[in-house]
Parts: sequence; structure tokens; C-alpha cells
Amino acid sequence: MSLPDLIVRPRRLRRSATMRRMVSETTLSADDFIYPIFVDETIDSPREVKSMPGVSRIPLSMVGEMTQQVAALGIPGIILFGIPAEKDAIGSGGWDDNGIVQQAIRAAKAASPETCVIADTCFCEYTDHGHCGVLHGEDVDNDETLLNLQKEAASYARAGVDIVAPSGMMDGMISAIRAGLDEAGFKNIPIMSYAVKYASGYFGPFRDAADSTPSFGDRATYQMDPANRREALKEAWLDIEEGADMLMVKPGLAYMDIIREVKDATNVPMAVYNVSGEYAMVKAAAANGWIDEKRVVLETMLSFKRAGADLILSYHALDVARWLKEDKG
Repeated sequence: MSLPDLIVRPRRLRRSATMRRMVSETTLSADDFIYPIFVDETIDSPREVKSMPGVSRIPLSMVGEMTQQVAALGIPGIILFGIPAEKDAIGSGGWDDNGIVQQAIRAAKAASPETCVIADTCFCEYTDHGHCGVLHGEDVDNDETLLNLQKEAASYARAGVDIVAPSGMMDGMISAIRAGLDEAGFKNIPIMSYAVKYASGYFGPFRDAADSTPSFGDRATYQMDPANRREALKEAWLDIEEGADMLMVKPGLAYMDIIREVKDATNVPMAVYNVSGEYAMVKAAAANGWIDEKRVVLETMLSFKRAGADLILSYHALDVARWLKEDKG
């Protein structure tokens, strides 16, 4: 029995690591990453998040050191989450000019002026009920929350933030924040919108890290239904029309199709949040010897890039940057 005269041989371009690298369609670099940092006003030494091995809440005194560590690895940006000493029903700590995130912004910029400092702009860490805005009964009041988001974003801008990143999925949040920033004299501060944020089970460990678990119910009335695809495009375009400079899809791993669809349909930089539950699953499997952590993490990050992400927010970012540096030799 003879073989056909012509066999198409894609394997020719896979014969060596060098050749595979030469024809690679997708690449990773430290420039692709943003590292999340949790700053806790109530502690004076790092406190590990048990559900997120390798991640700790840090005190304000360590923000500068951590920012320099991130910068030394070539990672261009950090995103700050604050855990305040005191909380109230409306999250007023979010717009305190001497609040924990505002102090962290100033510390980060003083330590590493070139690092892009992003502030998560929401209220779940600041409210005593854990929801993302002002409550009327058990419902988050959209428009009252917008007024508070304006104050929060302007306060972060006064502290020296480079980008604000609203994550509460309030209707009209981008237009409200844009108007508030412009009126306060911050026309050049970009907005990275968590435009497509699903009501996901993957957020559990984050709520431990940020002390933001709702005291009742869930966030399904304002975050998106995981069943919906077309709605993601609607949310993305609404935010662009309202003035968003960048978009984000959150979570990432279970929503690769959404990343690709939003990327193809829009014309602004695209971020994805590789969330806490995704991180925790990899760490647990690696700790049990079930997977090769480095290989799985790098494959996942490449998949985010291949799906269309320009930026990846990930708790793996420090490890990825180290691995990439080591592999370059």
C-alpha cells in the first residue's frame, strides 16, 4: 500500500523549539500584565489569603516596596484594592482623600513614578453590607451610587491615580464618572471599565481577600447572567459610547468566547481579569501534584491573549514575569 503523492506536512514547522518560536502566532511578555494588590488599613504585616496561596493583604507601609518589586520584573501596572478600618452603609471611605486606596496611590507613585497605578472604583470593600452601592431596602440604588462613584473617582484622581477602573456594573457609570472627572479638572484620566462582569462563582476567594462578601443575597441584580452573550456586546458598546477608554471582561477562563466577541466587535484596548477562583484552582491542583503549574499558567495566559486580550490582570503575574525572564536566559 502506497502513501498519497502529496501529504501536507504542518509538522515541518514544529520540528524545533526555535522554529516553533519563529512562527508563533501569539506571544507573552511582562508588558501584558497588571498585578492586583490588596492594601489593608488594619494590619502592620502581611496577612496571607488562605484561599489564594501566595497572595497576601499588605499594610500601607509595604505598598512602595511591592510596587518596586512589580516594576523590577517589567510589569507596567498595578491595580489597588483597599480594606478600610471602618465601613458604613454608603461606603463613604471610598471618597475620603486620606482613605486607604488614596494613601496607597500616593505611596505607589512615590516609590515607582513610571508604574501605571489603577484604582478599582467600587464600594463593596467600603460598605458594611458588602454590596456595591447605596441600598434602598435590599436593592442597590443605581443613581445614588453614580453620584458617589463620581466623588470616589475624583478623589483617586486627586491622589495621583493613572487610571480609574469602575467595577460595580451600575447603569450609566462611565458617563457619570467621565463627567465627574472632567468637571474636577481631570480630563486626561482614562477609564478602564469592567464593562462585562458576570455574577460568577469564581469570585469567592477574592471576597476573602477584599473582605467584601455580601451580608445578604448576591449581586445578580447588577452583574451579568452567565448565560448571556449578546448582552455582553450591548454592555461593551454602551460603555464605549459613554466614554470608556478600555474595556474588561471578568472572569476570564470560562468566558473566552466573550473576550473574542467583544474584541472583534469593538475598537478599544481589551483587558481580562484572571480571577481569584481561577487562580485558586490552579494553585490547589499544583499543590497536589496533579498539574505542572508553570506550564498550565503560561498556557492559560497565552489563551487569554489568543482570545483577544491586550492586558491581563492576574495574581500569577509575578510568577509569569519571572518565568519569562528565566526562559529568555
